[in-house]
Amino acid sequence: MSDKLTRCDWAAHDILNQEYHDNEWGKPVHDDRTLFKMLILEGMQAGLSWITILKKRDAFIKAFDDFDPAIISTYGDEKIEELMQNAGIIRNRLKINAAILNARAYFVLCEKYGSLDQFLWSYVDNKPIKNAWETMSDVPASTPLAEKISKDLKNLGFKFVGPTIIYAYMQSVGLVNDHMTSCFCYNCEE
Repeated sequence: MSDKLTRCDWAAHDILNQEYHDNEWGKPVHDDRTLFKMLILEGMQAGLSWITILKKRDAFIKAFDDFDPAIISTYGDEKIEELMQNAGIIRNRLKINAAILNARAYFVLCEKYGSLDQFLWSYVDNKPIKNAWETMSDVPASTPLAEKISKDLKNLGFKFVGPTIIYAYMQSVGLVNDHMTSCFCYNCEE
């Protein structure tokens, strides 16, 4: 941690968070598989710290068939029980069931909107919202836009997509740039 770069506070003291912050968080994502993966992981994170998810991410990728919605949508009771026994992931039955329902809802969304990418990025006119937060306490837990996307996803059958989860998701996939103005990543996409 001696690189002397100024980062968002949450990423300043842990190498795993730092690597995620520097290389992924807030960078615009347009790949549907990655968007779907991050939606599931953000739902899995509910009530937990993101570092927990980062530490288990590789296990999640393996356990959930590289987040292929076509495969996840077919999971039945046997696969659910296998996942419930997997100590490498979050073993929460509601969250596992939500991942399966979300894989099925993904296809409903794609039929209606073309892709998850088109659906999400239409909310921001295909350009990330750039906020100008000076401290972490300035950053809201949710926004009216996150509430709208959450409601629309729920109407399509998605679960574990409340406004707080969706706002964190929007941050992670770059729909919003919530890097602190002092962070070296704040102007990276310009």
